[in-house]
Amino acid sequence: MKYTKQNIEKQRKVLSSDKVRKNSSASLFLFKYVFIVSIILIVAGLGLGVGFVRGILKTTPQITKNSVHSKGYITTIYDNKGQTIKTLSNHDSNRIYTPLSSIPKDLQHAFIAIEDERFYSHNGIDLYGIIRATFLGIRNQSLSQEGSTITQQLIKNNLLGIQPEKTMMERLERKIKEQSLALELEKIASKKYILEEYLNAINLGEGTLGVQTASQKYFNKDVSDLTLSECAVLAGITKNPTRLDPITHPESNASRRLLVLQNMLDQHYITKSQYREALRDDVYTRIQKNAAASTTKKNTNSYFEDALILQVVKDLKSKLGYDETKAYSAIYSGGLKIYSTQDTAIQNIADSITSNPANYPKATKVALTCSFTVRAASGETNTYTEHNLLHYMKTHKLGNSLVFQNASDAKETLAKYKHYIKDKGAMIIDETSQPTIQPQISLTIMNQSNGSVEALVGGRDLKTSDLSLNRATTSTRQPGSTFKILSAFLPALDKNHMTLGTVYDDAPYNYNDSNRPVHNYYKGYKGYSTIREAITQSMNIVAAKTISDVTPKTSFDYLTKLGFSTLVSNEFTSNGNVYTDITQSLALGGLTYGVTNMELTAAYASIANGGMYNKPVLYTKVVDQNGNVLLSNKPTKKRIMKSSTSFLLTDAMKDVIAKGTGKDAKLSSPMAVAGKTGTTSNNYDYWFSGYTPYHTASIWMGYDNNTNFNSENTHKKLWAKIMNQIIQTKSEKTKNFSKPSNIVKAKICKESGKLAIKGVCDHDPRGNCIITEYFEKGTVPKQTCDTHVAVEICKKTDKLANKKCPKSERIKKVYIVRKNGSHGKTADTKFLLPKKYQSNSCTMH
Repeated sequence: MKYTKQNIEKQRKVLSSDKVRKNSSASLFLFKYVFIVSIILIVAGLGLGVGFVRGILKTTPQITKNSVHSKGYITTIYDNKGQTIKTLSNHDSNRIYTPLSSIPKDLQHAFIAIEDERFYSHNGIDLYGIIRATFLGIRNQSLSQEGSTITQQLIKNNLLGIQPEKTMMERLERKIKEQSLALELEKIASKKYILEEYLNAINLGEGTLGVQTASQKYFNKDVSDLTLSECAVLAGITKNPTRLDPITHPESNASRRLLVLQNMLDQHYITKSQYREALRDDVYTRIQKNAAASTTKKNTNSYFEDALILQVVKDLKSKLGYDETKAYSAIYSGGLKIYSTQDTAIQNIADSITSNPANYPKATKVALTCSFTVRAASGETNTYTEHNLLHYMKTHKLGNSLVFQNASDAKETLAKYKHYIKDKGAMIIDETSQPTIQPQISLTIMNQSNGSVEALVGGRDLKTSDLSLNRATTSTRQPGSTFKILSAFLPALDKNHMTLGTVYDDAPYNYNDSNRPVHNYYKGYKGYSTIREAITQSMNIVAAKTISDVTPKTSFDYLTKLGFSTLVSNEFTSNGNVYTDITQSLALGGLTYGVTNMELTAAYASIANGGMYNKPVLYTKVVDQNGNVLLSNKPTKKRIMKSSTSFLLTDAMKDVIAKGTGKDAKLSSPMAVAGKTGTTSNNYDYWFSGYTPYHTASIWMGYDNNTNFNSENTHKKLWAKIMNQIIQTKSEKTKNFSKPSNIVKAKICKESGKLAIKGVCDHDPRGNCIITEYFEKGTVPKQTCDTHVAVEICKKTDKLANKKCPKSERIKKVYIVRKNGSHGKTADTKFLLPKKYQSNSCTMH
């Protein structure tokens, strides 16, 4: 990100916009704050205030220099059988202790300028800062970290440990302890000692604790080699390590970095020329380059462990009031016991099958990311990325894609590009490249009975870094036809009194809300089809017509209850286009952003679980080193649909695998299985979501950079291999889905969805159209078939027979009719009642 005068002004505006507050909300917070302060003053006036403070100080630990030294206790992660699967400690969290003498003055000053500008003059408590923070707190409706000195922050992170801070009284008690201990620490420790401990303890995002590991993470260099610009980036992270992460949120970090540099200038730590030079630094391009080229490290977390850590961090913040730094410190050095939901045997099965190259097509390719720092002959330094490489490839007719047949081809093209750069007189002073195997994969396996995620696969090939891209939990992809079940047919059966026998005409059709034509994945149109057939054969037009009757708004409401968090409800405009997910295309998974694998799996798990939704969980409880339960993740079931709806959908999806689009996912065991396929129209994304009576699993396959390809049904075959092996771990190898007591059977005509007429519906030229279908009690149709008609034809005249035509000259024929006339040519058009039989009667007899 280069900083022109316009960009700098833009960042200043971002900073100034942060100061805008709502007066009415501030007034409400002021009232609450004054009320609490008044209560405290009243208590103090009664002589109880001293006792209140003394009571707090009695529970305050004694402080020594050693007590605030960065240290931690090993956190242990257990699987669902109680076996240890991972230990987390300071070493695993990349805390590398570095003396202050090795930490640049610019970095020291950057933190002081933004966090505690009177650090060298106060005695542990900054009275001016407290007053300022109080007024800011009233305006911002928050008693935030602002006002806390570096000394207080060190005590909070390294001494007071993991304690709840959710209520106002808990935060007030914590502040009193911090300030008391800060005064004591400043008496026994030097400013140098305090600052050194602080800089080695602070959470700087991406799982890093301390400035040394953060320097290596973001800049791939020792902390002693950091530039002023890079120092400002690190100091800018502290306030909110997630929102100000320079990899994932460079714009937000850039705004904070600008404030850091401005403070350093105002506080005379840097000159104006240093300030301007730092602003011109394209630091975020280097950060992205280093992120893409992160090196392999020993004992890297698995995808499951990454997702688990992030879920625990989120819950520590939302349920116990922790800030980001405290949450990560608790996980990596708090001596916690985290009881995960992972089933090690199932995870091993998933890892073994998805990582085996033999299970993938021979056309496996690689995608290339790269970055070069180049110094031109003029001395100017620039950074080139894969986008520059792609431009070079196109102009030199070397290809139009960064996806290569193999790693050798990628390296060869990269070598040509490097020669091209050097031939122009430039020198490459730094380079990174990362080939990633394609197509990629993601998988989530859940126990639908309680929402436990028992296995996760966030990608194939070697995982090289912690908290990296997790395609199972964070990547959003278009779900394709897997969404038909959830968005169209589920609400149709559950709320609109439709049935699996409800019939729609699979004929040429345009969306009502956009007039765009709806296309089936197969050529032509099948004509009259039941919802069961539409599910089995993944019929797009029937799904689109169904959601039109259900209404997209009703569909959207169901999807929200099913836990999808990435859907767009309110319209917004971008580049002249209007976006919202409350449209008919919701039926086919046409979404603004897509969905995550885990959320799609949880939605299907609710069908497998008799209509009860469980939010996916990765742990059951978190216990501190003293045996106290900090977090409990008990299943919280929520009924989304009737049990009859879940049974009917399940029964139809059994047909998907038995004789429909999901035949490649058929199991080798007699275990009951149901599921649904999904492929986007551009062939970018391939899905299969399905379940047995034990587990629900969704698998996705595709290229990270949206590339058209043929999956060769690999994803379905992988799904079946995994589920077959999981079944072998069960004592019961055969089990069926349970049927609710309010499910009944009835014979209907599959061309009309109504009660069949014997002698007519079973004499269709194509064969017997009478089928036995499941219904929820009370939804069995009462009307008889009105799609089939039987006519008597006079053999002599080939016209409708009249009463005088001899019986020996009569022949009975069965046809179908469309009440609203023909809607285009379909597979059953030739079976429509001919016009000549609609009015012309025999004139011979």
